[in-house]
Amino acid sequence: MDSSVPQPPAAPAAPGSPRPRRRDRHGRGLRGPLAPPQVPISLTRSELFEDYIRESVERLERRWPQLIDVEFEVAEVPEEAGGAPGPDQDGVPLGRVVTARQGAKSRITIYRRPVEIRAKSREDRAALVHEILIEQVAELLGLSPDAIDPRYDED
Repeated sequence: MDSSVPQPPAAPAAPGSPRPRRRDRHGRGLRGPLAPPQVPISLTRSELFEDYIRESVERLERRWPQLIDVEFEVAEVPEEAGGAPGPDQDGVPLGRVVTARQGAKSRITIYRRPVEIRAKSREDRAALVHEILIEQVAELLGLSPDAIDPRYDED
């Protein structure tokens, strides 16, 4: 077809018929990422969660240098335990502490999915992760959470 010949405008769609698609006409999908990799919007939920833990651990390590010898890890959900939780327990744990055994390091595990379910916004999630880490470190060191971080009970 000759491009110099003007084409008549397309007729409007009949009522009740689907609107014509204007984008992605050839089914190729997005041609590139929506945001550059250094922008926070491009991070996945698990990467953001790991950032929350990293920031919280750095804050705690400045005050408690012995935490350098502790491994911090993220798990999606808790492994199934041998029995059902009792009436005095919350149900699904948010974290777990494994104390050091011969030659192994102590380990603190935070469960990502239960935390994400309980906290809806990013700020709430970051605060909840920090609270959980304070409680787990307190259990590991045998101290009260207030001794680990004086701002623990502040809301």
